[in-house]
Amino acid sequence: MDLGIAGKWAIVGASSKGLGRGCAMALAEAGCVVVINGRDADRLERTADELRAATGATIVAVAADVATKEGQDKLFAACPEPDILINNNGGPPYRDFRELDREKILAGVIGNMVSPIELVQRAIGPMGRKGFGRIVNITSSSVKAPLAGLDLSSGARAGLTAFLAGVARSVAGTGVTINQLLPGSFDTDRLRGGMAGTAQQRGIDIETLAAERRKAIPAQRFGTPEEFGQACAFLCSVHAGYITGQNLLIDGGAFPGAF
Repeated sequence: MDLGIAGKWAIVGASSKGLGRGCAMALAEAGCVVVINGRDADRLERTADELRAATGATIVAVAADVATKEGQDKLFAACPEPDILINNNGGPPYRDFRELDREKILAGVIGNMVSPIELVQRAIGPMGRKGFGRIVNITSSSVKAPLAGLDLSSGARAGLTAFLAGVARSVAGTGVTINQLLPGSFDTDRLRGGMAGTAQQRGIDIETLAAERRKAIPAQRFGTPEEFGQACAFLCSVHAGYITGQNLLIDGGAFPGAF
């Protein structure tokens, strides 16, 4: 399917690896000029080279922390008027809520709620003036089904979802859509890192735990960043202009609900 977004400019946060990289790859395949981002400059450049080689697209690498004003300024210096904005950032680590102090809580809220809102504020005006804009926020399945140990992530991302629900409706008439993608268990460094800690606590090897986790998912597997990216690219396409204010759960059927 031709997504109709060739030549559009896209900013993809935290895209040197994992789900962000999957989104950057899919948008590059669709012909977008993609601004990728990460804090590790060396890893980011390797990813940029890989995306260029795989797609032939123009890839702009911006090493920066999207949770800071300086990082956001660098992104928008590279792409002042993005047509597509993919908000993504690493979440707080697994941690019992009793271990959270005020500083950790504020950092989590800034990283996963405040900074995405700030990026939306900067991108949405030019999008509306041009009559086209796609904003996709990568949140988490824990927004719908909270997980112990991810309370801060769940709360910050749920706050972002609620904040943007009204915003999405207010700009729908300008050709701008805002949606959320809610990933379940995807084969990423974050998933493997969390499993490593759990496996150590339980005294089992990580492959045993991974097999247990896969068995608990109706699809019997973990998701891949590539398929996540393709879902993201569709929401950014010209074909998805009537989809806004929605939360698409991608979890292999793990959430046991009809709605």
